[in-house]
Amino acid sequence: GSGGFRKRKHDNFPHGQRREEKENVNPSSALMTSFKSFQLELDTRHDKYERLVKLSRDITIESKRTIFLLHRFTSAPNGEEILNESEVKLDAVRRKIKQVAQELIGEDMYQFHRAISPGLQEYVEAVSFQYFIKTRSLISVEEINKQLIFTAEDREETTNTTSNSDEKQPHAWSLKVTPVDYLLGVADLTGELMRLCISSVGNGDIDTPFELSHFLRQIYDGFTFIGNTGPYEVSKKLYTLKQSLAKVENACYTLKVRGSEIPKHMLADVFSTKTELIDQEESLS
Repeated sequence: GSGGFRKRKHDNFPHGQRREEKENVNPSSALMTSFKSFQLELDTRHDKYERLVKLSRDITIESKRTIFLLHRFTSAPNGEEILNESEVKLDAVRRKIKQVAQELIGEDMYQFHRAISPGLQEYVEAVSFQYFIKTRSLISVEEINKQLIFTAEDREETTNTTSNSDEKQPHAWSLKVTPVDYLLGVADLTGELMRLCISSVGNGDIDTPFELSHFLRQIYDGFTFIGNTGPYEVSKKLYTLKQSLAKVENACYTLKVRGSEIPKHMLADVFSTKTELIDQEESLS
């Protein structure tokens, strides 16, 4: 009541008494042994989590580089070389994912899902982007997971695995992309397709924007079926997806109405200016 500092409970005990209690603790007792085992288990799990975070960061970086490479497909004189080079890069990404799968042998993947989810989403975006350029269709989550099944024949030397004995590791193991990671990766794909539309028009390709508009409309319709019933991250991506669709449809509208009166080499500038106006209007609203 006088406004002084309140005395803490452990201050009621003399320091000498607390020191004696620490000295009287038996380090070999069953209780201390249990707590030491808990400490070792938690430290091991934390170290594994940190290794997975680093691997996920590497997967994200390499997947982004693959996407940047694939954007050169429309302007490259030989598109097959770009696709072959992208396949080499994706194989390197899958080797990183194989290290993740090795780390998760005998573990519940969902306990470490937050560590690896960003990398898997970026990988889905890169793989689906390459698949669309090849086939003009959307790759399924089953097809992606088929590429993430690893066998003992393609095992490589890894320094970050927790177990070095081959006897403890199975002959085949896999890492499955979850449906949420797949949906988030596909939602990010729409932004890359919007950029592909603008670059295609800049190179004089008039047909690709209409193909992309139809494809993006189908993806948007699929996401609207999910709506707010799905995970929060998926519903949050719906706004960005709608923006990408609006920009592509605006490009198709300009091509249809004013395509004959605007020179082809100036169409990309017109689209970029209009997309900036769309962004400004949406930010004001």
